[in-house]
Amino acid sequence: MVAADIDVLFHALAHPARRAVIERLGRGPATVSELAAPHGMALPTFLEHLRVLEAAALVHSHKQGRARVVRLRPQALLAGERWLADQHALWSRRLDQLDAFLQSPEPPESPEQPPCPSPPISRP
Repeated sequence: MVAADIDVLFHALAHPARRAVIERLGRGPATVSELAAPHGMALPTFLEHLRVLEAAALVHSHKQGRARVVRLRPQALLAGERWLADQHALWSRRLDQLDAFLQSPEPPESPEQPPCPSPPISRP
């Protein structure tokens, strides 16, 4: 997944209403009306949140009779999960290295550096 895709994914998850929709859809598909009800916002505003989730490929909606049913696409979350796991591994490794450095009894040997040359002394 490209960085831009990760940006779209995390942008979609950045709003609490959109995260609540993802959590609700984790229990199964729901109509737009069912999803919008607990949020107390105008339907056009809620539909904009659904568009953001669809743009991130987190949800898919289809018409079923007179209702629009929304389903979760959990595979879209895998890219974010992989990115977070990579970050966790990177920072765990760095912190382990820092811990080892701080726990070592002696500071690591630094390469010998030649002494700084003294400026020539000028005599009057």
